[in-house]
Amino acid sequence: MNRADKQALIEETNAKLKKAEIALVVHNNGLTVAQMTQLRIKLREAGAEFKVSKNRLAKIAAKDTAFAQIADLFKGPAAIATSKDPVSVAKGLVDFAKTNDKLVIIGGAYGAQKLAVKDIEALSKLPSLNELRAKIVGMLMTPATRIACVLQAPGGQVARVIAAKAKKD
Repeated sequence: MNRADKQALIEETNAKLKKAEIALVVHNNGLTVAQMTQLRIKLREAGAEFKVSKNRLAKIAAKDTAFAQIADLFKGPAAIATSKDPVSVAKGLVDFAKTNDKLVIIGGAYGAQKLAVKDIEALSKLPSLNELRAKIVGMLMTPATRIACVLQAPGGQVARVIAAKAKKD
């Protein structure tokens, strides 16, 4: 890889880190091409990007971003996952790591806060943004449903009384 290619890779990684909310570092030692493809597809569906990069170049790319504190994590066969949604990328990596022991989560950062493995696992257990939206809509709809039931109840009771009276006669 020549100097221009390295500079282009540094700039690409730097741009991804600057637009990301979260960056997670994993070791992917021994994953097959099929497994890596499966992981990339899973993370892409979650709105994340997954990139295997050279450690030295990743350290340089992270230097002037909010993720400068994770530069020490780039050792060995490291890869980086970045996303705007912290929960979905954490869920994707933790779920994949449960089924495949060759993917090891090393750590990461959410904004200026450094994350340990236990923090990432806790983050993966939170509901996603879409699940939270659904819960809020459900909570907003519940009072309206209850009001409609209360308003319908007297009319229904009157109708049942009239029906019972009609059967007696």
